Amino acid sequence: GPMTTTERPDLAWLDEVTMTQLERNPYEVYERLRAEAPLAFVPVLGSYVASTAEVCREVATSPDFEAVITPAGGRTFGHPAIIGVNGDIHADLRSMVEPALQPAEVDRWIDDLVRPIARRYLERFENDGHAELVAQYCEPVSVRSLGDLLGLQEVDSDKLREWFAKLNRSFTNAAVDENGEFANPEGFAEGDQAKAEIRAVVDPLIDKWIEHPDDSAISHWLHDGMPPGQTRDREYIYPTIYVYLLGAMQEPGHGMASTLVGLFSRPEQLEEVVDDPTLIPRAIAEGLRWTSPIWSATARISTKPVTIAGVDLPAGTPVMLSYGSANHDTGKYEAPSQYDLHRPPLPHLAFGAGNHACAGIYFANHVMRIALEELFEAIPNLERDTREGVEFWGWGFRGPTSLHVTWEV
Repeated sequence: GPMTTTERPDLAWLDEVTMTQLERNPYEVYERLRAEAPLAFVPVLGSYVASTAEVCREVATSPDFEAVITPAGGRTFGHPAIIGVNGDIHADLRSMVEPALQPAEVDRWIDDLVRPIARRYLERFENDGHAELVAQYCEPVSVRSLGDLLGLQEVDSDKLREWFAKLNRSFTNAAVDENGEFANPEGFAEGDQAKAEIRAVVDPLIDKWIEHPDDSAISHWLHDGMPPGQTRDREYIYPTIYVYLLGAMQEPGHGMASTLVGLFSRPEQLEEVVDDPTLIPRAIAEGLRWTSPIWSATARISTKPVTIAGVDLPAGTPVMLSYGSANHDTGKYEAPSQYDLHRPPLPHLAFGAGNHACAGIYFANHVMRIALEELFEAIPNLERDTREGVEFWGWGFRGPTSLHVTWEV
């Protein structure tokens, strides 16, 4: 069985860790994990967890591990979700999603896609002198940009935001009891409800795309690489549609919001970035390191007995990759809990590593960049509204729940 507190009595404190604690602030628990047990079995998660940069990278890139979806993730997305499959199925799904995400392809249309969307949302509030940027800007620009790329123009941004929030809470409903069973099985109901709504909207679109292909991404997923007259089965692509409707929809919004909170914590750095927009990509990279949007949502499973960080794991042992913790590793970063635009641009793990590293890195980075360019262009005198606090939430996926700002009109 897993490493127990009898083998490591010094880790008995892990028995007390709760899901609520991890969702509110995982950093304290993970700081201890990095120092005391970079690979550790965390009872509430029912899984081993990798917490340092070295161990996360080792597991993510090791030939002795392959992808596996977390139990709550699998319950939410079903099979074959691109993040949890291997071999030929993974190769096919990557070949399906990657063409639209290639840098040369993205460069052709990203400005024409994202800039008008960003402007449209800014026009609604730029003369108000105050806004809540998560709901009014970061999330809508993220979901509208991807929604239009996918072919979901008819789904309004608030509905796309509702779907990712429900899928998020379901996917990260990870707590297990002492028998390894889900502690809150009712927590999956809203994910099931979102999927039923998604299917009611997307099924007729798939019917249309099968007969009349167009240039939308999902139409391409159905047809690309298939023999004439054949399409990929919709049941085969739905789990990956859900991957997109959760992570790909939510995380650029999280990333831009976290970057803004970080910059607000360093007013002189915010001023530098507003004055010199070429610093925006650097600011975003540090934002993703500082508060990684995909904090601990992905996993690997050992394919043979293997020793990691001094722990002997049998074949078939899942390990959760807590990339958000790896990005706060003091072995790699000085004062990692501080946002600092000027830290040396070391590689970070916010987009993962190995053959399951994020396929959408380039697209996501440009959505965030264009959105922040337009925001700072429209409202260069942006300030955080200090009457309101900023709360971050999430262990699997993490970002600010709201961001109140103010400016002189």
